[in-house]
Amino acid sequence: MLKTTPNIPDADGFYAELLELHEGRDLDESAAINARLILLLANHIGDREVLRDAMKAALLTVD
Repeated sequence: MLKTTPNIPDADGFYAELLELHEGRDLDESAAINARLILLLANHIGDREVLRDAMKAALLTVD
């Protein structure tokens, strides 16, 4: 089951690290980093149902 409630210790610190990862990068570099990060995390999760739920949840936040 997909966890959608806060589950990361120091979530603000993680968010800051994520932003730092993209500092000084152009849009193409940032997109490539995001794609690699998504694939690495998807592989780590390894559960297709959870991944499908996450993709559906991500669509809900798009305006």
